[in-house]
Amino acid sequence: MIVRAALTETVNAFRSMPSTVEELPLLASRLDEIRQANVDHHVELAIAAQAHGVQVICFGELFTAPYFALRHDPMWLDLAEDAKTGKTVTALRQLAREYTLIVIAPIYELDPSGRRFNTAVLIDEHGEVLGTYRKAHIPHGANEQGSFLEAHYYERSNGENLLGPSNVSKNPAFPVWQTSAGRIGISICYDRHFDGVMSSLSREGAELIFNPSVTFGAKSQRMWHLEFPVDAARQNVFIGGSNRKGVEPPWNQPYFGESYFVGPNGVLPNRSTHPELVIADVDRGELTRPDPSGWNLPRDVRPGLYSPQRR
Repeated sequence: MIVRAALTETVNAFRSMPSTVEELPLLASRLDEIRQANVDHHVELAIAAQAHGVQVICFGELFTAPYFALRHDPMWLDLAEDAKTGKTVTALRQLAREYTLIVIAPIYELDPSGRRFNTAVLIDEHGEVLGTYRKAHIPHGANEQGSFLEAHYYERSNGENLLGPSNVSKNPAFPVWQTSAGRIGISICYDRHFDGVMSSLSREGAELIFNPSVTFGAKSQRMWHLEFPVDAARQNVFIGGSNRKGVEPPWNQPYFGESYFVGPNGVLPNRSTHPELVIADVDRGELTRPDPSGWNLPRDVRPGLYSPQRR
């Protein structure tokens, strides 16, 4: 019942970025090159992870490009691609099949209607697309370090995720897939701050939840080490939170990294020796053993007590 899982912790792999933001328009004709450089880099990371026994790997949020939402530059809209037949998913289906690896690929999605979403695609070890999760909450603001203008680029989930027969969730907004590595759920970055997200995924049967993120700033870094452990303990799940690590020219916004896995009983040791991978052994049996605290939260919950109508 032990699953070896991995997160990537890296930055944009395209090395010909301009030195100033004023030069960004020069990249408009090179978006395919940017995508390919990042896909190639993540394929290398996935192969390295699989060589260390990893069965499931989650790439970072919007992994095919630098984090472009620091400014409003409309050229990045052309980077969006189909979540079933796009170049990225096609390449990763081959990777998954060749290396017998479950891959979670957070891409910039363009759906057939022309709408854009921040979407994670789940690909099983046979290269089949099991489904997608579209980011439900979209941040738009700024902190002491920089801006995150995501509403310029994609909309929040409309609940029309690609589900498929492996989905065991009755809530279409928060799918959970039965895989060979257990029941997997996904949230994306800002979703982690909303208390209904992890509880919904847990209620629908998730055992291992991945949260690929791009995040920065003092409060975000402080909460990064508080929210996941509390959610894992309260909801009796494992959570893998990934963040970029380093800076990306020309914005040079620092990303603090600090990716990790945590379960109901604490943070899991990082088994990786690779600087851009975090690897942990997830013991799913822990979820069905008696809680070492002596608590039984599912038994002792009191439905209706928490309603705002109660006086």
